[in-house]
Amino acid sequence: MPCLVTVGGFYGDEGKGKIIAYLARKDNPSIAVRGGVGPNAGHTFTFEGKEYKVRMLPSAALNPTTRLLIGAGVLVNPQVLLKEIAMFQSDDRTFVDAQCGIIEQAHIDRDKGEDHLKSKVGTTGTGTGPANADRALRTLKLAKDIPELSLYIEDVSNSVNCALENNENVLVEGTQGTYLSLFHGGYPYVTSKDVTASGICSDIGIGPKRVDDVLVVFKAYVTRVGGGPLQNELSEDEAKKRGWLEFGSVTGRQRRASPFDMDLAKKAIRINSATQLAVTKMDVLYPQCASVRDYAKLPAEAKKFIENIEGETGLKVTLIGTGPELYDVIDRRL
Repeated sequence: MPCLVTVGGFYGDEGKGKIIAYLARKDNPSIAVRGGVGPNAGHTFTFEGKEYKVRMLPSAALNPTTRLLIGAGVLVNPQVLLKEIAMFQSDDRTFVDAQCGIIEQAHIDRDKGEDHLKSKVGTTGTGTGPANADRALRTLKLAKDIPELSLYIEDVSNSVNCALENNENVLVEGTQGTYLSLFHGGYPYVTSKDVTASGICSDIGIGPKRVDDVLVVFKAYVTRVGGGPLQNELSEDEAKKRGWLEFGSVTGRQRRASPFDMDLAKKAIRINSATQLAVTKMDVLYPQCASVRDYAKLPAEAKKFIENIEGETGLKVTLIGTGPELYDVIDRRL
């Protein structure tokens, strides 16, 4: 389909980066465009044994022919962005909307120094919350004001809509997860804006009728960092025993863990108008799934897990992640 929006179904950390990176290599989209908050979201993917982490660029960066765009609703830390452009040698195909807000050192200092954000909410300390607060006050600098970004400025909404009018494939990447949405998550333990599919589309400047498919990504279990509710949360010892003990890609903080939550999944599907699902880290839940790329070769208990999700939600799990490597995916799309 020409326009696929991909968002997280839980609290972030669902493996969206790996799924986006896979789709970019497999489907060869002409544009990958990132919505969401900013460099507080880290997406991780592994290709040919090398691990990559991005906080600003779309996770499609490994496809050398895909243009990498950042929507107007995204906050940009110029230093982080320029470092990633150099890493992927993507200076000739990376573009930032002129209206992107800019994170400055003062925002980072406020984020780290404010007790409510740091201790209670458990923010990443990357300055995104204070920067979005300044944007609401209309005092934030924009990308068009920053000389070091001048080579990368573009009207991203125009570029994406023109591509869709020409029936080109566009891959839209969300950040965080549904239940970190400022409006739909467990306030105040949320991020500083809406990160559901509707919010992501607003970030990049496309209307709802432009979207062909919404892919909601779930992990085979639930994790979150920072404060806030987590139903059926496991103890650290139990999470470690199950192999679910993880650490955030931006802050390195330990993630809290719990079993897959069907009620949360169903609500996320409704909020995002999902048309298909992805489930990642099946190899962690069922080690015998590791690196399996054929659904028929999954063990019976893993198939039952996937089929239960499909039966409960009425949607097909089209992509199943079975390992960290980019192509450790079972692709069940028609």
